[in-house]
Amino acid sequence: MRVISGEYGGRKLKALPGDNTRPTTDKVKESMFNMIGPYFDGGKVLDLFSGSGGLAIEAVSRGCDSAVCIDKNYQAINVIKDNIAITKEPQKFKIMKGDGSKLIDSLAASGEVFDYLFLDPPYASQKIVEQIEKITELGLLSGDALIICETDKSVGLPDETTQFTLRRRQVYGMSEVVIYKRKEDEND
Repeated sequence: MRVISGEYGGRKLKALPGDNTRPTTDKVKESMFNMIGPYFDGGKVLDLFSGSGGLAIEAVSRGCDSAVCIDKNYQAINVIKDNIAITKEPQKFKIMKGDGSKLIDSLAASGEVFDYLFLDPPYASQKIVEQIEKITELGLLSGDALIICETDKSVGLPDETTQFTLRRRQVYGMSEVVIYKRKEDEND
């Protein structure tokens, strides 16, 4: 696993040991960023189930200003810290340990707003639509925010949520990447 492109391109990233996580493969990560970027002129990232921190690090490497990495697993937090250290720019990252569904309340209370939301939860405990709805309701996403989800292809995410609509859907083996953008305001 490595950073694919940008400022940190080519740097090797650690993965979590064991079978409890499935890091985004380099091929899927590259395709995902080609669909949403591939490079950015600023912006803030929220990586809700950060795992190794690979998606957040890739986004910052490609031009995002900063990222918040959330994971409840102690080992994951240590891997995220190690991976952020290889960027030599730890000030661009904030790591939060705990349940993402609970920590988003404290992010909202602090006035955080994000341009990119990455949702790559463990396949066994996916509540992506509910999480998108709660994050939207809390006002954590900017007007032109993108939501990038990676799931098992059997999950079958909908084409729309209350405020977001499908921008792109792509299957890679057993994984599916679903990207949402905010619905157009009919009054515009």
